[in-house]
Amino acid sequence: MNRTAIYRHPSFLAHDPGFDHVESAERLQVINDILETPPLAGKFSEPGFRSATQEELALNHDQKMIHRVAVTSGKRYDVLDPDTRTSARSYEAACLAAGALLSGVDQLMAREIDNGFAFVRPPGHHAERDQSMGFCLFNNVAIAAQYATRTLGLDRVMIVDWDLHHGNGTQRSFYDSAKVLYVSSHQYPFYPGSGSLPETGRGAGMGYTLNIPLPGYQGDEDYAALMNDIVIPVGRAYRPQLILVSCGFDIYDGDLLGAMRVSAKGFSYLTRAMMRLAAEVCEGRVLVSLEGGYNLTAQRDGALAVLAELRGGLDGYDHAGRLSKADDQRLRGQKISQPFLLQAMEVAKQYWNL
Repeated sequence: MNRTAIYRHPSFLAHDPGFDHVESAERLQVINDILETPPLAGKFSEPGFRSATQEELALNHDQKMIHRVAVTSGKRYDVLDPDTRTSARSYEAACLAAGALLSGVDQLMAREIDNGFAFVRPPGHHAERDQSMGFCLFNNVAIAAQYATRTLGLDRVMIVDWDLHHGNGTQRSFYDSAKVLYVSSHQYPFYPGSGSLPETGRGAGMGYTLNIPLPGYQGDEDYAALMNDIVIPVGRAYRPQLILVSCGFDIYDGDLLGAMRVSAKGFSYLTRAMMRLAAEVCEGRVLVSLEGGYNLTAQRDGALAVLAELRGGLDGYDHAGRLSKADDQRLRGQKISQPFLLQAMEVAKQYWNL
């Protein structure tokens, strides 16, 4: 079994964007509940982690934006954009969320863990360099990638984002850099409006942003195909030293905000594919970070599926995401055939030998 770390903290539940907000503490509490229930209890290591410092936040965000979030500390209620609200402990939670990713990167690179899942709130991938938005205060994954390249000196980090929504903030953080390869599959056109096929990078970063826009109602087979024929081949060619995953469970069938049809088995396969790639190119170094997901059943079953794959199995737990050998072979054999996926593959072929 792998040494799989989980990162969680009561502060992540203290972030409160309001009683009527879809990004509620319940979506994390349902995951905490299964982690504390036999036979899952005690199956994962829970290493300590720190809050991100102002200097570490500034690796990806400007000082004015950091200050704007910081001054919400202790205030019962504040609004950063129409979708993004804070409470008294939101800044504390946001710094700790970014810090969980930083600590995870340190522990992965030191070989103290094999992989990990950061169960953090608030999410991060919409946060721009100068603006909190889309429920996100700071961009947790982007800060971690900046830290890996600028502080630890890594040359190649791959970010795979399978959230329902495009990670506009993450894309723009690395749009002109070859040190971070950003690959996103997402419903399009949809919030936040970015993530079209022609958005492939700029200057030295040309070809290091790849978007896979999806019209909606895609399920396990389509996601397996885009993973098999685009994400994995590009990852093999790029050979990252670290893989970060922005994991949104809002592509699960029945999510409140989306129109995707991925099942728990689909999440198992997405994670297994990432694990296979990581074993091949970067000694298994994968760190997953929670992004969106607004159906509590999906949060529970999706998280369990991902964790089971990261750990290499969960003995005695018959969960909905368990992949049989036949399931794995079927999904591994899926090839791109849909026109919208063929278009995305043709764009990727302009930069990568697929």
